[in-house]
Amino acid sequence: MTSSPLPRILRKGDEPKYPTFLELFFDLVYIFILSRIAGALAANPSPVIAARMAVVLLAVWWVWVLTAWLTDLFNPQLPIIQATVLLVMFGTLVMAVSTPRAFGEQGWIFVIGYFGIHIVRDAVLIPGTRVNPAIQARSIRVFFWFGVTGPLWVAGVLVDGTARLVLWAVAVALDLGSARIGWPTPRLGRTELASQIFTGTHLAERHREIFIIALGELILSIGIQLSSSGYQAGRVAACAVAFASAVLLFQMYFHRVRQLMAPRNVALVERVRSGTSTSYTHLVMVAGVVVISAGAILVIGRPFGESPTSWIVVILGGPALYLLGGCLFDFVVTGGILWSRAIAIVVLGAVGPAMPLLPPLVIMIVANLVLLLTLLGETLARWISPVPAASGTGGGPDW
Repeated sequence: MTSSPLPRILRKGDEPKYPTFLELFFDLVYIFILSRIAGALAANPSPVIAARMAVVLLAVWWVWVLTAWLTDLFNPQLPIIQATVLLVMFGTLVMAVSTPRAFGEQGWIFVIGYFGIHIVRDAVLIPGTRVNPAIQARSIRVFFWFGVTGPLWVAGVLVDGTARLVLWAVAVALDLGSARIGWPTPRLGRTELASQIFTGTHLAERHREIFIIALGELILSIGIQLSSSGYQAGRVAACAVAFASAVLLFQMYFHRVRQLMAPRNVALVERVRSGTSTSYTHLVMVAGVVVISAGAILVIGRPFGESPTSWIVVILGGPALYLLGGCLFDFVVTGGILWSRAIAIVVLGAVGPAMPLLPPLVIMIVANLVLLLTLLGETLARWISPVPAASGTGGGPDW
């Protein structure tokens, strides 16, 4: 504990830890930006576009993570924090608008939105924590690393094609990577993320909410495609199968969360601390939902006919990516491997070579069957044996 006075803008220890309505409102912009990413991938499901949209997703995810941490550490009831969240929301909207052409003529708009978000946040937090240098140092470290990656974002705007992709990929990797190691900064050291600087309840709820937002984007994409389908039998059937995908993802996610957070697993709940690992595992799961959304757009647009390799990769790759995120999430929480989902990933990869013989709609049905069998297997296993509680009382993976 430090003897310095605590900044007024900090969240007090006795305040409710659950997200506010403002945070839920902030998340709404992510339905739009995730739909832009899924739409861009569906319009051209090539490796280059996939890499570009991955960089965009990482950038906007980093904004979401910092905002979730902002309202976790600082009092979200204060007008200055609420105004900051709203300005960050607007900056994210600017990034979303430019997403389809971020690697073209609107790259500078994307970077301006990204820069504006960082500048607004740090302009509030650094002065607002000046009465306590130890706490202020957290925000200064984040700002220092923004100074490191900022030139890479600007340099990317000045070039085109692969050069921009490489520069922005390095920049966003540094953004996320520096956080994982506590933003080491000359003369200020690093933030000890293993310490209880985050409240587990709040971040756990925020991660569940952003996953629901991703599912909301999937439903939005299905609805848009259905409204333009002309109610042709094949396209309506594809919409129904895509909707089943959303239901399966919802059931798989919350089935596992309920199981892990059951009262008998108090040791697991107590390990909900830094939130960094959970943020990264949820990034993988959300990315999987976005790819599934792109696959749904493709299949609903043309449910029958030939299945190009790129389509197969998207239709099967989305569920595989989600399952991978689920495996990583489980490892972070329990320290073990969720074999049911690991096996499902292998199955999706194994059936891939045979998929060119099938139309896109049937491929999506196959992917759903794998998800369904995985869910049924996990449900059955839940009744046979409970999830083991975490061993030890500390030092384990953070959720």
